[in-house]
Amino acid sequence: MAKHSTRSISLARVSDMPLLQLAFRPFFLLGAVFSLVAMVIWGAFLQGGILLEPYGGLLWWHQHEMLFGFGMAIVIGFLLTAVQTWTGRRGVHGWPLAGLVALWLAGRFILAFPPEGAALIPALVDLALLPAVMLVMARAVLGARQWRNLIFVPVLGVLFLANTLMHLGMLQGDASMIRDAAHLTVLLIVLLMVVLGGRVIPFFTARRLERTQVARLKWLEVSAIGVVVLLICLQLASFAVALSDETWAGVALLAAGLNALRLTRWEGRRCLHEPLLWGLHLSYALMCVGLAMWGLAALKLLASSLALHAITVGGMGIMMMAMMSRVSLGHTGRPIETLPGMGVALGALGLAAMLRALIPVLWPQVMQWTLSLSVLCWVLAFALFVRHYTMLLARPRVDGKPG
Repeated sequence: MAKHSTRSISLARVSDMPLLQLAFRPFFLLGAVFSLVAMVIWGAFLQGGILLEPYGGLLWWHQHEMLFGFGMAIVIGFLLTAVQTWTGRRGVHGWPLAGLVALWLAGRFILAFPPEGAALIPALVDLALLPAVMLVMARAVLGARQWRNLIFVPVLGVLFLANTLMHLGMLQGDASMIRDAAHLTVLLIVLLMVVLGGRVIPFFTARRLERTQVARLKWLEVSAIGVVVLLICLQLASFAVALSDETWAGVALLAAGLNALRLTRWEGRRCLHEPLLWGLHLSYALMCVGLAMWGLAALKLLASSLALHAITVGGMGIMMMAMMSRVSLGHTGRPIETLPGMGVALGALGLAAMLRALIPVLWPQVMQWTLSLSVLCWVLAFALFVRHYTMLLARPRVDGKPG
């Protein structure tokens, strides 16, 4: 009886750990640490060193894990935290949250150290996470009748499809399927950036500047999001039919233009004194640049990998860093102000994007050097985040509230 009571108390204490009180805490911290380690491994590979022999080989692993390892950790942490704000109900926490974290960790571990002779097991373990997150998200949104936010459930569903196709392409040795699935994943993350960025960037900017938020132009809001949805539909269609380069280029350039116009209305020029704000504006700008480059790549004017890295390193990386920093402060009851070193971290990510995606457009002969330097900039940025936010994420809220 005493042993059972002691075990129950121990389990309760684990469930009450600050790190398990809301999804942003474990997923932001683990995602940041993982991206740092994964990029060190990738940098060593670029220099001729092999530190890991993962499932799918290092090239597949790098693509997959930066999207579905690091990227999904931040997306999941953000969405499962935001749903508490949207619904007014306590977000997933305690043991259910621990279960989701365990699924994420299991996927990272088994892909890094795959068992011999069991090719399907790593794929099945990795694929288990997103359906579980969809279930948690759907229950919260439907229970609160938050129809506006139901869009994120099907987006997670298509992300699950993209992940499945990446694994299927690897198992079948189909390089084009792997590429197309990775492109679909990037576009889905762009959609999340366009939807969420359109909500939070003008709001955060207006509040920080103590100004009235700029009025939304309905036609621009609908078309800026709609054209990205069209890009996703084209990418899905490309698995079955061949699309003309001109069609893809036209839609990608239109998406870049509409979203760039949207960005100009958010008064980013007034935010140069505040890194957590200019980081958001810069990330959205680099996403637009990446979409424009992708359109040019379809016309064979530059390499598509440069466009993809403008979006992933510049758009995705900087937006995730800025949002992780803001959310971690706000949801731990702290003032939302840039911590020492975080302006450097955001600047380092901007430099990483330039080195990886923009400078090689003008001087392709220096790409060997710029690749390695961009890796170092990424590692520096996330090392700074881990340095400043680990204890903040692992400690209770300063105001004593749950979360």
